[in-house]
Amino acid sequence: MKVLIPSALRSYTESSETEASGATLAELLAELDRRYAGIRFRIVDEQDRIRRHIRIFVNGEQARDLAQPLAPADEVIIVQALSGG
Repeated sequence: MKVLIPSALRSYTESSETEASGATLAELLAELDRRYAGIRFRIVDEQDRIRRHIRIFVNGEQARDLAQPLAPADEVIIVQALSGG
């Protein structure tokens, strides 16, 4: 499936888009980490939860859990939240 990568993580993928597979969001992130070592730690914390400043959307709907099921035709968008002051 197509995975869109935010600019802050492109140092891992060297691209704004990549392809990956997995039956769940956790499996997809594990595959990304096998291909781009260290990327998963930037997305998932030590308690195996999506980091507070990261949002993941599957077909336009926000995924809140790594157990989110995925289908091969899904589009996954990883977004890094911005803050300002």
